[in-house]
Amino acid sequence: MRHINIDGLEKSITQLVMGSDYFHPDRMEAVSQILDAYLEIGGNTIDTAYIYVGGNSEKAIGNWVAARGNRERINILTKGAHHNVNGPRVNKAAIDEELMISLERLQTDYVDLYALHRDDPNIEVGPIIEALNEHVEAGRIRAFGASNWTYQRLQEANDYAKEHGLRGFSFNSPNLSLAKAIEPYWAGCVSADAQTLAWHERTQLPLLSWSSQARGFFTGRFTSEDRSNADLVRVFYNDENWERYRRAQELAKEKQVATIEIALAYVLNQPFPTCAIIGPQNEQEMISCQKGASIVLTKEEIQWLDLTR
Repeated sequence: MRHINIDGLEKSITQLVMGSDYFHPDRMEAVSQILDAYLEIGGNTIDTAYIYVGGNSEKAIGNWVAARGNRERINILTKGAHHNVNGPRVNKAAIDEELMISLERLQTDYVDLYALHRDDPNIEVGPIIEALNEHVEAGRIRAFGASNWTYQRLQEANDYAKEHGLRGFSFNSPNLSLAKAIEPYWAGCVSADAQTLAWHERTQLPLLSWSSQARGFFTGRFTSEDRSNADLVRVFYNDENWERYRRAQELAKEKQVATIEIALAYVLNQPFPTCAIIGPQNEQEMISCQKGASIVLTKEEIQWLDLTR
């Protein structure tokens, strides 16, 4: 499996990052099976968050890592500072509180990657960068990034870091998929548009995509006439995305792979470093992700799939 480098990490991360938003300590046999299978295909990075399954995702990962004794082999990415019922929590106090709880759940004294789960544009970037650098200096974070921040805010934060001799964001984690989101899947979420992709190509900042396979849009289970999945209809159903689907089908047939594997390859063959956060729940889906990650697409094929050529 191909790897990318993240500024601040000694070891590289695999392009397939294992998602864990359904992990729970009560399902440790299933969690262990899927994580063991992920290692078998060469993966080395697990994504989680303070809020996933009420904190139980982090607890399950901590249990698995402790049982396998493989902490130094695994990159752990967790996220914090998600808003709650009282509103935004992108501030030093929330970051400090949630990170310490996450470390306890994960049974570790550091995370390789830490991301702010949401943004609060009303908060200046300077104090946020300073708070994150404190945790880097303390050894609790190796590298940090942002999930669901606009590229303009990322640039502003990294400009501040450069001006003040501090560490900046080492990665971005928005949604990127072949099917383009018409509106956010969840409130406050950010999908990479053409301007964001151009910025990433210019800066070469790594992008770690969530919902990289458009939540099943390319599986073949859905058609333009089937409107049974209200969220999928709301976010992805339009003529342009169905044309992207048709082109992915055509290219998949030509390359003798599955359509969803072409959709995954689209994310992993951008002109800048990318990873895809995946969510396979069985061996067949894991193998499909492995196949998708091995496909090489040309610049012309990427443009054709994306209706820009």
